[in-house]
Amino acid sequence: MRKFDYSFLKNALLPAGLLNISSGIADLKNEAKHRKQDYLKVFTELEAVARIQSIKSSNAIEGIVTSDERINAIVNQNSAPLNHDEAEIAGYRDSLAAIHSAYENIDFTVKDILALHKILMSSAGYEYGGWFKTYNNSIIEVDSDGNRKIRFQPISAEETPMAMEQLELAYLSARDDSGINQLLLIPCVILDFLCIHPFKDGNGRMSRLLSLLLLYKNGYDVGKYVSFEEQINNYKSYYYDSLKKSSHYWHENKNDYIPFIENFLSTLYRCCKELDKRFAVLHGKKVTKTARVEACVLNSLTPISKSEICKIHPDISPTTVEAVLGSMLKEGFIKIIGSGRSSKYIRNKAVL
Repeated sequence: MRKFDYSFLKNALLPAGLLNISSGIADLKNEAKHRKQDYLKVFTELEAVARIQSIKSSNAIEGIVTSDERINAIVNQNSAPLNHDEAEIAGYRDSLAAIHSAYENIDFTVKDILALHKILMSSAGYEYGGWFKTYNNSIIEVDSDGNRKIRFQPISAEETPMAMEQLELAYLSARDDSGINQLLLIPCVILDFLCIHPFKDGNGRMSRLLSLLLLYKNGYDVGKYVSFEEQINNYKSYYYDSLKKSSHYWHENKNDYIPFIENFLSTLYRCCKELDKRFAVLHGKKVTKTARVEACVLNSLTPISKSEICKIHPDISPTTVEAVLGSMLKEGFIKIIGSGRSSKYIRNKAVL
């Protein structure tokens, strides 16, 4: 059976790239901590937007979708689910809420993981919610010609309870080791969870919930204010590529965790940068939608597209964003780079 041992992380030397990302995450984390103390109202607004984006994106990764209007109604509990997909979405809403409200009392233990899975599956009425898989499952990939093949064979159903118990013990031991960087430990544990694939359904969503749980417990709560799941979905191909690379030779205890660690930390860094950007937009007296779009472009250090602005402000329609950009171009405050769908906008330093 696969062995779980994270002692290789003890006093581990990071590659230069990971060292820079880790340093950047730490700086942005500290900045956000100080801002949160002084601007609670701003962070409350950010949290409301991120919650909707997280629930939408984590389900979308699994092909579970509905309209934005229905997502908002379900998240805010203004409507009961109308179909099976919406019931799945409600399950993620409830499990995410459990982590947000009680993460300090939830741990990476078999007991708590099963309880979280039960919440995730309960709205859709699945009887297997809160239970490990009872038959073997396979991770299938489909090539460009539509041919299906097994990409990875997880641990058998028979071995799953023992594997999860060993994973729990290995994590708890590494968590209490002061010589192990928790930001390196978390993605290693999540990768191993995904390779075990302990449930009949919901493994991907559970991995994202557990990622947030472990990040929160280690003081990295940026996922409450910028959707961690949305960042994964936006760069989904890179996520799956890193998962594929890091799962090679996993059963033989010879896999390389670095690709998955790099992707995980890059995702976390993007969340931190996005939080910094959104705070700059919402902070102060920028109450109108026009002012928020204007600030979004003017505060961006790199060219930004209309679709990127819409993702930052999902409550502002693309039509409004386009109208504001048009006015800013006409007045000479910004300039356009590229054309068509590839168009991006940047402040005109010659004017501002």
